[in-house]
Amino acid sequence: MKTSPLKFLRKICLSFPETIEETAWGDPTFRIKGKIFAMYKTGDGRVSVWCKAQDGAQSALTYGQPAVFFVPPYVGRRGWIGIRLDVDIDKRHITCLLKESYKLTASKSLRALVE
Repeated sequence: MKTSPLKFLRKICLSFPETIEETAWGDPTFRIKGKIFAMYKTGDGRVSVWCKAQDGAQSALTYGQPAVFFVPPYVGRRGWIGIRLDVDIDKRHITCLLKESYKLTASKSLRALVE
């Protein structure tokens, strides 16, 4: 990734309606009306983003590409996925996953703005 991973995440996440960035647990989080839909993480030796995923996506992604996707601690039991940003991954794929996480968190009216 040529641009910094955090700069890349900010560009995507803050483009969604009513998203704000707020630091929690020492890392940037991206929220809609106080609800987190993405978290930038570096404390475990990986540069990654954790985000919500549709039912079944976590197991499919982690099984299909274990070098890129992982089950994050704490929120993994709720179906969230971890996406490594320090490995080669298609930026469009990350963008789609973040958009999906936003839609899973946002109200119906906000979801309609990104459909």
